[in-house]
Amino acid sequence: MIQSIKNMKTMISLVFLTMALGTLQCSDIKKEKKISMQQENGKFQLLRDGKPYFIKGAVGWNFLDELKAAGANSLRSSPSLLNRADSLGLSMLVNLPMGAERNGFDYNDEVAVQQQFDKVKDIIETYKDHPAVLMWSIGNELDHIPGDLDYNLKLWDAINDIARMIKEIDPYGHPVMTVIGYGKLEKIRDIKERCPDLDLLGINAYASLLKVPEWLTQYGWDKPYVVTEWGPSGWWEVPRTNYGVVIEETSSEKAVVYRERYEKVILADPRCLGSYVFLWTSNRQERTHTWFNMFHNDLKTETVEVMQYMWTKEWPQNRAPQIHALRIDGQSAVESITLRQGELALASVDCTDPDGDTLRYEWELLPEPTSFGSYAGQGEVKPEAVSGVFELMEYNQLQFKVPSGKGRNYRLFVYVYDDHGSIGVANIPFYVDSK
Repeated sequence: MIQSIKNMKTMISLVFLTMALGTLQCSDIKKEKKISMQQENGKFQLLRDGKPYFIKGAVGWNFLDELKAAGANSLRSSPSLLNRADSLGLSMLVNLPMGAERNGFDYNDEVAVQQQFDKVKDIIETYKDHPAVLMWSIGNELDHIPGDLDYNLKLWDAINDIARMIKEIDPYGHPVMTVIGYGKLEKIRDIKERCPDLDLLGINAYASLLKVPEWLTQYGWDKPYVVTEWGPSGWWEVPRTNYGVVIEETSSEKAVVYRERYEKVILADPRCLGSYVFLWTSNRQERTHTWFNMFHNDLKTETVEVMQYMWTKEWPQNRAPQIHALRIDGQSAVESITLRQGELALASVDCTDPDGDTLRYEWELLPEPTSFGSYAGQGEVKPEAVSGVFELMEYNQLQFKVPSGKGRNYRLFVYVYDDHGSIGVANIPFYVDSK
């Protein structure tokens, strides 16, 4: 009997010891930060599992095998892709959904703000232990309202409440940001004052990316940042024809500016922890179906290979076709081409291939849309192609009949294939006058 009591006491002691060790281990896990940031001599550095981690990422949701093969290590997308990213060894900047005033969300509505808080909290509790999580992004350009209208300052209070909540329940210390665009530059003051719980900023910028370091210095931003969207010059930043039509860079021109902006800002600014290039997908319409996309259909443009070089210092074995010029009747887009309906016009593209591959050309004529999405191309659809106007296609030239429609703008596209998985893309707008 006495021995049985002793055995029972021993077992109880072991149970309590096991529980104590489990509690201690759990406490240790909560204190262990998988992701951290450090600053030394003015330079910020991101650490993942204690090792330096410079973000080489993209915004997107497909072509993820190609993203990994190009040398990227991260993806900016929704939580639904966490498992896919992890299977490829990619980390993720997780987008957390937030209501925007431009879409009717009211930050004076305390009930709606609380419901949003609870929704985001559920997402954090669901995914905080996922191994692919790198950082959390609270919304995207929530300060932007088309027309450059003023935003509600309570927006920043709601963001900070969520940032504080994430820090309380996320055991691994994943950094928290919100993403802003390059506009209303003084908003940095509001963020510094109202969002002390943010660890860093996410910044979306295109041609204006070269101005970002000076902007942050001007307004005293003393934390690190990540460039969360960047790429070609935006349609709001490029020259226009005399008829108000924006002039898109060719795929080769885009490759040049991708490299320049990456080297001059993302690699050069000691406050920058890396970036997510935009947009790792194809055929998404915003002004055109080629403007921001780094792929066309399932083919890579030069922007993909220049990012591979930026990430790995190695070019792909086979390079994409390079477009040097696209003209109609010898005129370039900046000359505001005017054609008469019914006449024959001659388009030509000057293109070479670094590998000497035989090139194949395809042309497409689209009417220029007359209405556009109020924000980020939302709701825009590629127009129906104009048919029955191509007269003669020969090598790099196209003879076409100018379509009817006095006072209308059109855009002629050329797609140059190397039949090795890459493509060159360009377009040129023109205006139709009457005879």
